[in-house]
Amino acid sequence: MEHFNVALDGPSGSGKSTAAKAVSGKLNILYLDTGAMYRATALKAIKCGVDCLDEEGVKKFIDDIDIKIEYRDGSQHTLLDGEDVSLKIRENHVSMKASDISSLKCVRLKMVELQRKIASEMSCVLDGRDIGSFVLPDAKFKFYITADADVRARRRQKELAERGQTVDFETLKKEIEQRDYNDSHREFAPLKRADDAILIDTSDMSAEEVAEKILGVIGASNVL
Repeated sequence: MEHFNVALDGPSGSGKSTAAKAVSGKLNILYLDTGAMYRATALKAIKCGVDCLDEEGVKKFIDDIDIKIEYRDGSQHTLLDGEDVSLKIRENHVSMKASDISSLKCVRLKMVELQRKIASEMSCVLDGRDIGSFVLPDAKFKFYITADADVRARRRQKELAERGQTVDFETLKKEIEQRDYNDSHREFAPLKRADDAILIDTSDMSAEEVAEKILGVIGASNVL
């Protein structure tokens, strides 16, 4: 099997991370959760008392930020300064701050540097906002995963409930719409569908159906 990368882009709650995990598992290649890296950066800023939109403040720690991705028991663990923060970075307030900090050019350049290095060394599946359009423009396979805002808000509400967090549906929907706006309107490397990315609307699809569609495209190529 030749070395190749799969880029999955799309807005929050579209199902791209679930699809990425399933696809990487089926292909037995690395899944790199790029969103976790931005969440960890946001958590670092919070710990340092730095506003996530304060680029000068963030620059003070970004070059030396210690983020590591480890895989144990079939799942990805995100370490920040040696601490496993996999659960902390999924808290709702960190998610919103991740959208803010990811708009900073210094942060994106640092994360992209780390992501490109990993992708150059092995086949992997990456999901995010600008993987196909900016991080890995030469990725062999590109997909843009989206879904209706109501559907995404319901998914997010269920996900948070399973973690013991109760958040109002309308609040979540407004947050998702605000994050969509922020991500697609940021000045540097905004959320966008790459010109050669295959569009998949998951509003009426199960996670299994999304993964199978992606795998079907990859399987029809000659890389496997």
